[in-house]
Amino acid sequence: MHNSSPSYTVKEALAKLMKFCVYRERCHQEVQDKLNKLQMIPEAQEQIIIKLLEDDFLNEERFAKAFVRDKFRFQHWGKYRLKRELKQRNISDYLIKKSLNQIDSQAYRESLEQLLEKRLRSIHDTHPLKIKRKVVNHLLRKGYEADLIYAILREKGL
Repeated sequence: MHNSSPSYTVKEALAKLMKFCVYRERCHQEVQDKLNKLQMIPEAQEQIIIKLLEDDFLNEERFAKAFVRDKFRFQHWGKYRLKRELKQRNISDYLIKKSLNQIDSQAYRESLEQLLEKRLRSIHDTHPLKIKRKVVNHLLRKGYEADLIYAILREKGL
């Protein structure tokens, strides 16, 4: 009877993980999860992670910055959501702060205003308070700060 999952040598697993990291930026947590899935022993995992770090396949700061840049640009996530998602990936507070600081405040505000306008157009309600609540809840789920949301709503007379 044979084992249902293939076993890998350190060299084979390293090659696999290099491909995994080249495909897109990865955080330590994703690499660790992948190594666990490959059923690599802790000593081999450590050896592979060290090699990935030394050869710059794995770089937590580069990951965090790319994550923030992409999720902000394409999913229009706010800073709270970005911070929460990075924390779930065990990214340090220092790197989270550094990554969030790369977001241009004007672009951030414009993104929030665009989301607000888009959400307003999609609501088929006539009651002003219900409309406002739906808009606010949507923007909070996206991870934007309540004070900024309300400030923009006031500016727009809502």
